[in-house]
Amino acid sequence: MTLAIHLSHSFPGFTLDVTFQAPAGVTALYGRSGSGKTSVVNAVAGLLRPKAGHIALNGHVLFDSATGLCLPPHRRRIGYVFQDGRLFPHMNVRQNLLYGRRFAPRHADDSAEPDFDRIIGLLGIAPLLERRPATLSGGEKARVAIGRAILSAPQLLLLDEPLAALDDARKAEILPYLERLRDDLGLPMLYVSHAMSEVARLATTVVLLEAGRVVAAGPTAQMLADPATAPSLGLREAGALLTAKVAAQDEDGLTRLEGPAGPLWLPRLAAPIGAQVRVRVLAQDVMLSLARPSGFSALNILPAIIEDIRMGDGPGALVRLKTGNEVLLARLTRRSVGALGLQPGMAVFAVLKAVSVAQENVGSGG
Repeated sequence: MTLAIHLSHSFPGFTLDVTFQAPAGVTALYGRSGSGKTSVVNAVAGLLRPKAGHIALNGHVLFDSATGLCLPPHRRRIGYVFQDGRLFPHMNVRQNLLYGRRFAPRHADDSAEPDFDRIIGLLGIAPLLERRPATLSGGEKARVAIGRAILSAPQLLLLDEPLAALDDARKAEILPYLERLRDDLGLPMLYVSHAMSEVARLATTVVLLEAGRVVAAGPTAQMLADPATAPSLGLREAGALLTAKVAAQDEDGLTRLEGPAGPLWLPRLAAPIGAQVRVRVLAQDVMLSLARPSGFSALNILPAIIEDIRMGDGPGALVRLKTGNEVLLARLTRRSVGALGLQPGMAVFAVLKAVSVAQENVGSGG
């Protein structure tokens, strides 16, 4: 799947001018409120007609200002999940889901349509089928809205901050279902969010928007670990993604992971032995040592090589590290960089407390 976007549009006091390509997988549009994320997905869906540009999905042109082509939304084969779900209150869950199927293209072979039982199984909504939306929790409504969109057999699924209205507990409930859809269905998604924890868990590609412009785009692991993008992502959100497999569930409540960076211990993960996971490690949680620490409480000590050091405008600095074949970021003070004499190419040890990695920063690998 390739979604090619080049569009420009003017609003009062704001101009949107973006160009990027979204490959197969989950592409996250990330940026602060007002950066233009929702306007982009509305243009892809056909809810906004840009003043100029070109939008194509898998080579099929959806919009082209030069020729005047602008396909209506119902002909674009795109599913849209809004922030508030927008379920029909007079229909039960089954009827809401089947309403989505009404818009699926008709094929001679019915097997080309999404399998109803499989979708409700992946989303865990089988027990909800006879209930009305008013009786559902926020997380349940979100899962039903996603199921309805998928049952329309879209070539692309748009999700506009589907978890923004949920509390942390409901977000933790629904994120694993989104990971299942990414991994089991392989349905391409354009996912709007300003929550980096969601982006790190779900996205395979990140497009970073600022004031209506694309400031950076690329694979998620590369984007998150690039010191150059940290100011736009937010220094408190700066970090990196490590991939690993669950190797053991230890009796003292820790889970041991094995990955390219080496062994990693985290608080107990609800994942079976052998499961692939992706772990977001915040730069502010990584300490550096010139020698392997001893008599030290932190369990995770990873040998690393300094690749780059970027000094901030204030007292801070970001150090990019290579550990195994993966990348870590460490956020230090400029004073610490000078005191340790840190330079690119130096061998160091990255130290990470096991309890510093929150559960929301650990997701299934995809």
